[in-house]
Amino acid sequence: MENAMSDSGWRGSQEGWLEAAYDALLESGVESVKILPLAKRLNLSRTSFYWFFKDREELLGALIARWRDKNTGNLVKQSEAYAETLAEAMLNVFDCWVNKELFDSQFEFAVRSWALQSPEIQAEVHEADQTRIEAIGRMFMRFGYDEVPADVRARTTYLVQIGYISMQSREDITLRMKRIPEYIAIYTGQVPVQRELDRFFARHGYKPE
Repeated sequence: MENAMSDSGWRGSQEGWLEAAYDALLESGVESVKILPLAKRLNLSRTSFYWFFKDREELLGALIARWRDKNTGNLVKQSEAYAETLAEAMLNVFDCWVNKELFDSQFEFAVRSWALQSPEIQAEVHEADQTRIEAIGRMFMRFGYDEVPADVRARTTYLVQIGYISMQSREDITLRMKRIPEYIAIYTGQVPVQRELDRFFARHGYKPE
């Protein structure tokens, strides 16, 4: 009985293994997402991994699913959120750029770096880009833009943010918040009114000076 308990031990959880894989991916890239190093990170046996995943490929697939659900899923939801004006709708999308719980920029960078080594992941990234751009384009069309102008504005909005991520640009939160009204005006052609900005700032815990 004692030997049986020792052999099984504490195996952790599927979420624990996935979180360790996420941390490793962000820290050192996909090559570091391997079973033995993750087991050491978690202080678990290598064999405990197989209680939750068939193999490393299944774990990598779970990582991509997590990225897809979080970053693409939340961006689409924010683009579809209720708004009375286009400026307010764009501020809903901008929630993604400010709130890591909605859109994880470090995760995005790590997956895009991984895509440079993998045609399969590159295809995933391409599909995500198309889905996100189309969602933002539909948002513009809801507020009266024709398809082509909506697509161009959606691409401008989205590709600038991907540029921020790819360049690993870091902005002080005060500077970023000061720039947001100008970005909204450029992307939408509308200047956000103060009450819209106040609501946006409030939900991100920011108090303008």
